[in-house]
Amino acid sequence: MEKEQLKPVLEAVLMASSQPLSVDALIKLFPENEQPEKDDVNAALEEMVNECEGRSYELKEVRSGYRFQVRKDYADYVTRLWEEKPARYSRALLETIALIAYKQPITRGEIEAVRGVSVSSQIIKTLDERGWIKIVGHRDVPGRPSLYATTKEFLDYFNLKSLDDLPSLQEIRDIDQINAELDLRLPDAEEQNQTEESDAAVINLESDTADESVEEQNNPPTYEAAPASVEN
Repeated sequence: MEKEQLKPVLEAVLMASSQPLSVDALIKLFPENEQPEKDDVNAALEEMVNECEGRSYELKEVRSGYRFQVRKDYADYVTRLWEEKPARYSRALLETIALIAYKQPITRGEIEAVRGVSVSSQIIKTLDERGWIKIVGHRDVPGRPSLYATTKEFLDYFNLKSLDDLPSLQEIRDIDQINAELDLRLPDAEEQNQTEESDAAVINLESDTADESVEEQNNPPTYEAAPASVEN
């Protein structure tokens, strides 16, 4: 199949799909005797990405594959199509998922040690229900606490292809700016207390990350892996 014939087919299935599609998944949609080469599909997708430049939508590659989506510049207008308001996330939840993303695998106790406050069971439940975190094993210490890591759904939601695409710690330092973008609102007293907590959490996270390689060489962590059936 010629590239110019291939592109409309790919565009149609990606438009119709409710979830991202990988290159392998796209190839399998073709009859067995008409399946295009992977290189041809990749080349066609790259052209489609470039053709979306200057448009209100884009073809985005995330962890699970490719998907068409509205550019974030127009998100405010599109959300008015639905009465349901977008989810609002607390500062504590954002800090918790950030720690899991940057320090995974990590236990609940280790998260609490960095943040300086206990982690609400509701936060862990919310992150689990959204499919953003999963248990990947257990730390080999008394009590065998669960080890948490992020999932491909987490990467898809935040428009990330891999964990390497996460912003640097310096880029996410201003938690107040993140809250403003998410339209979070807190009482003044709580805002002040949590600002101090978040500053300390980011400083500790930066320090831990800087020392992580040395610590692992001297005291390598041990944990039991989850069953092989668990997918990332």
